[in-house]
Amino acid sequence: MEIILLKDVEKLGYADDMVSVKNGYALNYLIPQGYAVVKNDSNVRELNNRLKVKEKKEAKLLEQIHEITSRLQSSVLKIATKVGSTDKIFGSVTAYHVAEAIRETAKVEVDRRKITIVEGEVKTTGNYTAEVTIGKNNKVTVAFEVVAE
Repeated sequence: MEIILLKDVEKLGYADDMVSVKNGYALNYLIPQGYAVVKNDSNVRELNNRLKVKEKKEAKLLEQIHEITSRLQSSVLKIATKVGSTDKIFGSVTAYHVAEAIRETAKVEVDRRKITIVEGEVKTTGNYTAEVTIGKNNKVTVAFEVVAE
């Protein structure tokens, strides 16, 4: 079944994408939850109108994204955690901690679900990198340091 996504759906697509999914998934989940509508002539026309408006907004947004990207890349994030005697962290550093460090250091609000730590789990002190997705197609690599509190 062909549908038009109204909201971003993880592992399926972004808002305003036309995708093909199984009938049951569309009829039982996506459409009733308000994530999608059926692809037909009137919905396609509405989508085209939304895309025209969105293009104008994205031109302004692209400038903001470049400014945010430069701010994130220029700042060095430090995350202070409690550690044991062997520099091993009690728990681990997650995307939530990186998002908080970005908010405090670079003064940018980033959703923690848009952050991926490249090395996987962070269990010891040291230098690490994370990938931050800003917008639809923009990814920024951010360096952060885990230090003892």
